[in-house]
Amino acid sequence: MTAAPAAGQAKILIVNADDFGLTAGVSRGILEAHRHGIVTSTTLLVNREIPPALIEELAASDLGVGVHLNLTLGSPVASAKRVPSLVDAEGRFIRDAREASARANVDEARIELGTQIDAFRTIMGRFPTHLDSHHHVGRHSPILDLVLDFARALKVPVRSQDDLVRAAARQRGIPTPDHFMGESGPEPYWSRERTLAHLASLPAGVSEFMTHPGYFDEDLAYSRYGKQRETEMAGLTGSEVREAIARHDIRLAHFGRL
Repeated sequence: MTAAPAAGQAKILIVNADDFGLTAGVSRGILEAHRHGIVTSTTLLVNREIPPALIEELAASDLGVGVHLNLTLGSPVASAKRVPSLVDAEGRFIRDAREASARANVDEARIELGTQIDAFRTIMGRFPTHLDSHHHVGRHSPILDLVLDFARALKVPVRSQDDLVRAAARQRGIPTPDHFMGESGPEPYWSRERTLAHLASLPAGVSEFMTHPGYFDEDLAYSRYGKQRETEMAGLTGSEVREAIARHDIRLAHFGRL
């Protein structure tokens, strides 16, 4: 994952489902999209209350599990008094990733991100397979440098949403995929048609699909990307999608197996 793909190189695909722990419905959907579909990897939000049974099921699966580093949803894992630049007057994170990054004190952000990684190790009993971030806060300065510092210390890969992040990771010797695909917005991204189209045109090298499958319920009603998750569930599961993986000679993997 540290060099440009050569002609004829294998097609390796990581299908990462973001937001494990966001709600019980999202977590159940991720597990099902792995069992019955092509999801190979997920990332855990450690500042949410997650039913122990779901954690047990996650740990028993062969999903790769990374940390979904989070500075934009809910409350910090560290005491809000220790990280005042990261929170609003009510002690909660600021939802906008650019604003959150711009106002973050570097030392306070380092404390919170490090505390989240420690919380992951407590929850899962192991190191993460990789690091990525909620709302892409990890692509903005100064958070990007902190994420890369932690990845290098842990010796794990990171997500690269664009060429600038990819170049920064590779300059530090941190593994990262060659290609990135995925988005979330008013319409669901991973429809069955889009999934099949991306599989058919997948480039050589290592690619990551960022996905958001899940089941919609009342706990997710607040989210701008709620019911869209069920469309993604359908788009990432089923025999047609699995057959496309075989037909296009794609090897599924997660970050920890590269």
